[in-house]
Amino acid sequence: MKPDLLTKYNDEVVPALKEQFGYKNIHQVPFIEKIVINCGVGKAESERKQAVQDALDAISLITGQRGVPTVAKNSISNFKLRAGELVGAKVTLRGDRMYEFLLRLIGTAIPSIRDFRGVSAKAFDGRGNYTLGIVDYTIFPEVELDKVQRQLGFDICVVTSANTNDEARELLHLLGMPFRGREKKAA
Repeated sequence: MKPDLLTKYNDEVVPALKEQFGYKNIHQVPFIEKIVINCGVGKAESERKQAVQDALDAISLITGQRGVPTVAKNSISNFKLRAGELVGAKVTLRGDRMYEFLLRLIGTAIPSIRDFRGVSAKAFDGRGNYTLGIVDYTIFPEVELDKVQRQLGFDICVVTSANTNDEARELLHLLGMPFRGREKKAA
């Protein structure tokens, strides 16, 4: 069974983007390639292993996919960090899991943020990729607040096949991303 967001993309978003940007071929229409969720832990060396394990557990709980630990590439003496030490966790989502996660992010998690007025529409990298920072992962409904041991934040990077920021912004807006200053179109 197809995820609801994938069905919406095929039925509503593709025709709207073809009309707006004048694509002749369906293969020119931008799509979401993957979503990368990254969590860095900046703890002292004594707590770092446990903090990375907590980040791996949190990422697995939220995404439904096991994360991988990330290691430092360089040594930085001011941070008491050596090359090869664990510094965080990440996971890359593709396919159905990607669309299910994006639907939960847009529909449930982001709107539950206190005093939420929309996400920034300027966080694009110039090549059509969007990065969003989440300060506290407890906004996701899968997280049981009683079991939270430490506050963790995530960087969520939505990688699209769009050539420009405008194309990617419109793609995400049509999928339901609540950008600040833009009203969501009525369905």
